[in-house]
Amino acid sequence: MSKSLRLPEKWFRRGLWLVAVVFASFLIGLGGLVVGNLPQVERQQEVEDFIPAAQAEPVKAALQAARKTERAADRARDTARLKYDAEKARYSAARETFDNWVATRRATERPEQDAELLRRTRALDVLKQSEDQARQLLEQQDLENLAASQAVSQAEAEWSALRDAAYPQWHAAMQAAELRVFLYRLAITLPLLVLAGWLFVKQRKSTWWPFVWGFIFFALFAFFVELVPYLPDYGGYVRYIVGIVLTVLLGRYAILALNRYLERQKLQEALPEVQRREELSYDVALERLAKSVCPGCERPVDLKNTEIDFCPHCGIGLFDHCGACKTRKSAFARFCHACGTPAKAASVPVSAPALNP
Repeated sequence: MSKSLRLPEKWFRRGLWLVAVVFASFLIGLGGLVVGNLPQVERQQEVEDFIPAAQAEPVKAALQAARKTERAADRARDTARLKYDAEKARYSAARETFDNWVATRRATERPEQDAELLRRTRALDVLKQSEDQARQLLEQQDLENLAASQAVSQAEAEWSALRDAAYPQWHAAMQAAELRVFLYRLAITLPLLVLAGWLFVKQRKSTWWPFVWGFIFFALFAFFVELVPYLPDYGGYVRYIVGIVLTVLLGRYAILALNRYLERQKLQEALPEVQRREELSYDVALERLAKSVCPGCERPVDLKNTEIDFCPHCGIGLFDHCGACKTRKSAFARFCHACGTPAKAASVPVSAPALNP
């Protein structure tokens, strides 16, 4: 059909298709925002919402207290460890000094240094006692930390058991919420799809066809992108059932459309050739000829064969001769391509004897 269009008309049509695409893109953007915000209609629920309060509160209080005790025990253990490390370092330094002093005393063997030896030994014993006390405090804090960790583990186990018991109810509630959100989406997209189908059947060739096709693109996108991916699962049954129903509906529509088309073609082919030719629009005839099919019955015809002037299937005339220059031309051409004479003003059947102009 594009070969029969004027050049400005081609560009206008391309521009109108661009308008249809842009119109569809804005509709898709608006529809995406609406569909994307639909889950906010439903309140988001957690597993904890389905645990009875009489059971949840004591366990939560015990868990919080155990975690608080564990944090306090961690801080106390860290403090005790720092103190133990400091006392151990002090004792090690004093021991090293004492050992050096003892080695010096043995070298000099001076009796007046015995009192100093006793004093240093007592000071070293004091440091050792401080180290032992710090170690005992650290061991005590380790025991308290272990007890706090065990209390936290026990409280977490009880809380986990309550969550596991409430999980089936939460899962059922989430499935129900997903189904409601899907029904909201379906309530929005299904009327759009029905309206798009009506526009496709009735208005796709009207004056406002760019907006019609833009809306059709939007409805198809809303159905297959915004709705189908959110189909409830239920083990896959819903998806397969919906697929079967859509396939049956589309197949039934295609079968009925094919039967109507064949019946219409049979009735059309039974009409006289003159009437059939008058009912054929110029653009449709050129479009079918460009595809090497008969404009009347739409069956393939070898148009390059110069011996074929009539359709061998329905008998409609495909070629005739110009009444002015006797040039063989298309029977659907409005003017002779050789001399420009209007086809309806002067044309002769192909069976007429050819005369030299």
